[in-house]
Amino acid sequence: MMPSATRPSATARSWLVALAFAAASLPVAGNAWAQDALKIGYVNSERVLRESTPAKAAQAKLESEFGAREKQLAEAASRLKAAADKLEKDGPALGEAERTRRQRELVDQDRDLTRRRREFQEDLNQRRNEELAAIVERANRIIKQIFESEKFDLILQEVVFAGPRVDITDKVIRALNTQPAPAPAGRQ
Repeated sequence: MMPSATRPSATARSWLVALAFAAASLPVAGNAWAQDALKIGYVNSERVLRESTPAKAAQAKLESEFGAREKQLAEAASRLKAAADKLEKDGPALGEAERTRRQRELVDQDRDLTRRRREFQEDLNQRRNEELAAIVERANRIIKQIFESEKFDLILQEVVFAGPRVDITDKVIRALNTQPAPAPAGRQ
């Protein structure tokens, strides 16, 4: 699903799809109708965002950008678990004050870890959305170029079923793979 400011509502899309398929399924009545037949294309947006070179590069970029932080969180979780296990093991031998102090420390560490995980997830989601938005924007420009150059009447991105004859996803992916990436605007 690729966002667009002029994207019709779900009901309107349903009517457009129904109208397009109804028109495409009408019997061809001579040359005049054949010349006016709709040219429909379909792009599988999920495949574009999964299989294209820019999408794979964005995933690798996110992994390198967030990998160390994710590893730190995993190590902190491991240390917290080890401390909890140690408290459980040593608990009966500890005095009430020491046991309570350690339990409080564990609760504070758990709260801190939970906060850090939430912040990590929010930061990761924000960066992923930024990266995907850039790919979607590039893909939409390519789809528009294909639409105009090949004189399509309609290109859909969400359908229930589409045959290989109208599926132009591979063409979009190839064009996206060969198009140079735009220069980064502020983030490297």
